[in-house]
Amino acid sequence: MEKVRVGIAGVTGRMGSTLVRVALETPGIALGAASSHSQDELVVGRDAGLFSGGEESGVAISGSLEYCHGDFDVAIDFTCPEYTVELARFCVEQEKGMVIGTTAHSKEQLEAVAEAAKKIPIVMAPNMSIGVNLMLNLITEAAKSLGEETDTDIVELHHRKKHDAPSGTALALGKAVAKGKKQAFPDCASFKALSTGDERDADKIQYHIMRMANVVGEHRVVFAWNNERLELVHRAGSREIFAGGALRAAAWVSGRSPGLYSMQDVLAMLD
Repeated sequence: MEKVRVGIAGVTGRMGSTLVRVALETPGIALGAASSHSQDELVVGRDAGLFSGGEESGVAISGSLEYCHGDFDVAIDFTCPEYTVELARFCVEQEKGMVIGTTAHSKEQLEAVAEAAKKIPIVMAPNMSIGVNLMLNLITEAAKSLGEETDTDIVELHHRKKHDAPSGTALALGKAVAKGKKQAFPDCASFKALSTGDERDADKIQYHIMRMANVVGEHRVVFAWNNERLELVHRAGSREIFAGGALRAAAWVSGRSPGLYSMQDVLAMLD
């Protein structure tokens, strides 16, 4: 069985460097290309594996995946929303598959990705871990069973340098709750912190956001009613769980028909 060659964008970032290390250790995956927007001579031209703290890969870091399009089958993007759109257009031109783990896209950027997915296969998910995607299904079922009278809170904790708040995963969890309760998510989510004298809105999903130190990620969904409370928690101990999921998605999406897929598709968790 031939290996799927991946092109990893943003290899100088936390997730990018982790992806390189895990890719070099994953059966069925070959690191075909690695890129960084940095023009620093200490970055471009360096061996991607060694630069990322792993074994020697034989793949030099380039200034863009466009320079090495013949070396990969699937592009993996954990960079920024603006570059996601740019890379999607390039992948359409070159007929490459794509895995997108970047979050905080605008409506227009999401529409651009959806348009690209009409021509190439794309897996896009706010969280690539198996545990979180299982949690999404459990939350929908819990919300469906508990009904609208249940208070629901979502608590999310990440490292202090994370840009988007709430996280893409926290938003996905809220949408899973809304799906179970058959509510429109924008209408039932509250991101404003409660202050003294504020009364809890009974039909809202209340968000609590924390940014601390170097925490990889923690998400907690709390359902409370009468004298009972149910909590579902996912803690990420390492970025390797996200990298492993992204590489699994890359192997799965390679050769697929055009379409916009999720990790639920990859993990066959759909109804």
